[in-house]
Amino acid sequence: MLTAPREFFTHYLDGASDETLEATVDPRVHVERPAMNMRHWETDLRKFGRLRANFPMLSDRLHGALQKAIFPEPYLAWMPGVFRTALRLHREQRFDLVMATGNPFVSFAAARMLGRILRVPYVVDYRDAWTINQFTEELSVPEGGKAMRWEAKVLRDAAEIVFVNDGMRRWHAERYPFAADQMQVVPNGWEPEILGRHEYTIPDPNRPLRFGYIGTVTSYLPLDVLFEGWRRARQHPLMAAAELNIHGHLGFFPDNAPPLRQRIAEEEEVGVRYRGPFGKAEAASVYAQTDALVFCVPGARYVTSGKVFEYMASGKPVVSVHQPEIAAVDVLEGYPLWFAGPRLDADCVAHSFVAAAKAARDVDRETHEAALRHAHNYTRAATLGPWEARLRQLAEGSR
Repeated sequence: MLTAPREFFTHYLDGASDETLEATVDPRVHVERPAMNMRHWETDLRKFGRLRANFPMLSDRLHGALQKAIFPEPYLAWMPGVFRTALRLHREQRFDLVMATGNPFVSFAAARMLGRILRVPYVVDYRDAWTINQFTEELSVPEGGKAMRWEAKVLRDAAEIVFVNDGMRRWHAERYPFAADQMQVVPNGWEPEILGRHEYTIPDPNRPLRFGYIGTVTSYLPLDVLFEGWRRARQHPLMAAAELNIHGHLGFFPDNAPPLRQRIAEEEEVGVRYRGPFGKAEAASVYAQTDALVFCVPGARYVTSGKVFEYMASGKPVVSVHQPEIAAVDVLEGYPLWFAGPRLDADCVAHSFVAAAKAARDVDRETHEAALRHAHNYTRAATLGPWEARLRQLAEGSR
């Protein structure tokens, strides 16, 4: 496993690592962290090179031109170390298969180049989209530009291409029909060994209900609709003094956090609280402290999210705050404690909150067990098992 240097996550992304999850990695997995030039993220003037420190605009133009000419992504600076490390490891013990996950998408280019050099098959795994913004459904790169040309080359030679939902697969199959036969869907899932099995319980009738949003908070979320719907719902007797606890990171990068923290603080008077991030090993206890969950995601057809699987594994009511046609609906269909309105507006959200509150108070053991059975279809073993079998076949063919 080749990944970025640890300080990229701990320092430049301000604590974006999870040691509790890392501790669960099987010791047979050999992790390498090739060096990476941190120029794009470095803000400490004392660490600037002489050219950048004295001629910053010229330095930026030269760096941008080089990046544009080779690969249009700042993670390009990771590639020299990746190639040196991969070639060394291949000499020590031959690779049978290369698998790359995006993002960053320069890892896809690296997989293609290593596959060609080492003459082994490679597989690319789209956990996120490369050339389309899945939140807005608009292209995120210039039409026909360098990124799209790279994507076409990567997909043309890949042994298999996987996506998190069928909407993403269809979009790419239409744009790159020559690779459509290699495209598969491998959804996200949840880990019973980490989350355990949530036993049937009902909230203490003498305390207010606790709703929880668990996941990264970004500016793409429909926060205004969420909070207005929450305000309206809180006027219902079932919701009196209810809390909405927000657990997770604020934004993908450190400078995203201040405006999001301020936006949440504006809702404190109606019981909205920011509780901060937590380690994966602590997830079970966070879910246990929550009576109902809020599934708030950007409204686009290509969005599934990873948290929806954990939400269902809790066996608790789930309130949807998103457009009704997103890909996650395919997963939630059949979950007996799912509450969603026909539109994304404050009234529909308020109605869903109240319905979920009633379910949290009245849910019976049979419904709880039915919810867990639905969630069991999406364990990591269930979602990854068929893919693992295909990867093993590719590796055997390579040998």
